[in-house]
Amino acid sequence: SIKPFPESRQRFCIFEYIYFARPDSMVENKNVYEVRKRIGAELARESHIDADLVVPVPDSGVPAAIGYAEESGVPFELGIIRNHYVGRTFIEPTDHIRHLGVRLKHNANTAFLKGKRVILIDDSIVRGTTSVKIVEMVRTAGASEVHMRVSSPPITDACFYGIDTPERGELLAATYDVKAMADFIGVDTLSFLSTDGLYRAVAGFERDNENPQYCDACFSAAYPIRLTDQENGPVPEQLSLLNERK
Repeated sequence: SIKPFPESRQRFCIFEYIYFARPDSMVENKNVYEVRKRIGAELARESHIDADLVVPVPDSGVPAAIGYAEESGVPFELGIIRNHYVGRTFIEPTDHIRHLGVRLKHNANTAFLKGKRVILIDDSIVRGTTSVKIVEMVRTAGASEVHMRVSSPPITDACFYGIDTPERGELLAATYDVKAMADFIGVDTLSFLSTDGLYRAVAGFERDNENPQYCDACFSAAYPIRLTDQENGPVPEQLSLLNERK
């Protein structure tokens, strides 16, 4: 074997632990389901609010919601029921199809939501399409308060490594701050997991801002490889954006 290039440090995609990997996967000797529960527990420690129910946005929000409920002591309920014959909505090609997909994919479990203060747990907010429809559905079912907690930091930058994420201008967090996002989505309060909280849940340590241990460019714009098709594309050393967002 000829190995002409020096070894480089790995920067594994941290979003695999949040959403992409199957929950029963073993990734880097870590059980993804267990990691997602730890993420939910970290989210509860960072941004808990008094409520009656913890409700996941199914299915990807379920493990984090279980971890949040266990940590906070608030009961977990399936307040939203998912139709498993509909695919992932954030990668659908048009807004019309995404909106239709959300309506077909989820139904409110009205008997459990009526008159309740609800904490909705979702894994991420991309365009906000799903979140707007979910919150509207939960309010229509009679929830007295709707608080959303997101088990990832705000997605502010596109992925250029094979994941079909939207252009940066279509990402809700690239345009709005958290308060404006809450108003857009229609929730009483909105909080995201911090980057350090995510790292603590995944790996047991906080992020090294000078030399990140994972690829988290969708949250930080700290791309492991220079974006050669963009003039003055960000490189790992350009981490000021992350520090500003903290």
